[in-house]
Amino acid sequence: MRPQPPSEDDTVARMGEFGLIHRVTRGRAQPASTLLGPGDDAAVVAAPDGRVVATTDMLVEGVHFRLDWSSPEQVGRKAAAVNMADVAAMGAMPTALLVGFGCPPETSTTLVDDLVAGLWQEANQCGAGVVGGDMVTADKLVISITALGDLGGREPVTRFGAQVGDVIAVCGRLGWAAAGLAVLGRGFRSPVSVVNAQRVPEPPYAAGPQAARAGATAMLDVSDGLLADLGHIADSSEVAVDIRTELLEVHQRLIDVASALGADPRHWVLTGGEDHALVAAFPDPREVPDGWRTIGTVRAGQGVTVDGLPYEGPSGWEHWRQ
Repeated sequence: MRPQPPSEDDTVARMGEFGLIHRVTRGRAQPASTLLGPGDDAAVVAAPDGRVVATTDMLVEGVHFRLDWSSPEQVGRKAAAVNMADVAAMGAMPTALLVGFGCPPETSTTLVDDLVAGLWQEANQCGAGVVGGDMVTADKLVISITALGDLGGREPVTRFGAQVGDVIAVCGRLGWAAAGLAVLGRGFRSPVSVVNAQRVPEPPYAAGPQAARAGATAMLDVSDGLLADLGHIADSSEVAVDIRTELLEVHQRLIDVASALGADPRHWVLTGGEDHALVAAFPDPREVPDGWRTIGTVRAGQGVTVDGLPYEGPSGWEHWRQ
């Protein structure tokens, strides 16, 4: 028997697993790439390219988000964004999301509704669908997403291809999410534009395929900090990367917030994570696409430097070391 539509004050315990699944999947229009959506043992997603880009990321309450800082809808958008940014960083466009969700039994179904709405809102920006997943009991909110993407006939852009002489360019914001975290950590909720950057990143999804078409030799998204993530390109490509501070964009809003908090805005730009901007290496500075900013160069050697010198202090976030 199909579960009856629930009342607004239900908890997931009262709703039950299958009632909750019905609640969050009914009435959702899937994109054309979803050949079979939720309701069976597995989804079927079209792969016109013949290859599928796949990535997964997990968000845990208290580590990646706090419900006293973010609304459930913002959490859902963030969960989708951090995964789809990884797809874009391969030069692909997201096509589908599979969602693993865990929560305590007393969790309100309205909270789940809002979280799922956020997932769909972000997925719709790329024309992707939420095609399936799983729901379980957990001590706190946990969201694990597997994102699938399509390369459109292009070769994937990996971390392994940067060459000496390439330029390093970035598309998207840097330092905003770190500034927002600093503001929230001090108990403030404004300026809203900075705080919202921590709540919901704004990855430039279309810039990934754009960079691939322009001949990018290596690319990734900035999830843990510009210097830390560029270290992955340097290590994988067996090259050195040098960032020039005079080429970095430090927005006046970040300068104002840093002044109020006694912080260094350049540190946020260099080491702050969770903005999910894209950073890539290009062989010809004249071929860097519109919307990208050149910020450094690839050289012989190893590691990442700033203005030719090692950076003092942590270069970004790393789990279990903080």
